[in-house]
Amino acid sequence: MVIRKTAMHDLPEVCRIYEGARGFMRENGNPDQWKDEFPTPEIVERDIMSGASYVCVCGEAIAAVFFFSVGIEPMYLKIGGQWLSDGPYGVVHRLASARITRGAGEFCLDWCFDQCLNIRIDTHRDNKPMRNLLNKLGYAYCGVIWLEDGDERIAFQKVS
Repeated sequence: MVIRKTAMHDLPEVCRIYEGARGFMRENGNPDQWKDEFPTPEIVERDIMSGASYVCVCGEAIAAVFFFSVGIEPMYLKIGGQWLSDGPYGVVHRLASARITRGAGEFCLDWCFDQCLNIRIDTHRDNKPMRNLLNKLGYAYCGVIWLEDGDERIAFQKVS
């Protein structure tokens, strides 16, 4: 597997992966995390244009997609809890697997950690597969953050 920046021609496939991820979440007890067709094609396009959208490629196929950037995440400025470190950090959002190979999500998160040894990520309380993956990879629960619409997410961090 390799990680590369998402190209605009990847947009239809990336949107299909997100659609599949929404279905997977609904089927696995997490119907509310990405409701209302989130992330929309417009959000994905914005991520691509910003240079913060990445795909994990296995052979010729896209195995996973995610957002990664290094810098301040406004949603993470207020936390009901405490971050492990206030140093510069990377942020991962919108990680979704195409489920064509095992381990793509882990590969993506390991790649992000290789880029920045201080990673913050959040997920829905009901997203047990993501919570299990974060636990497996050594991410520590730090507390609760709130999205712009007021929904809460549980926040994790991994530092070297």
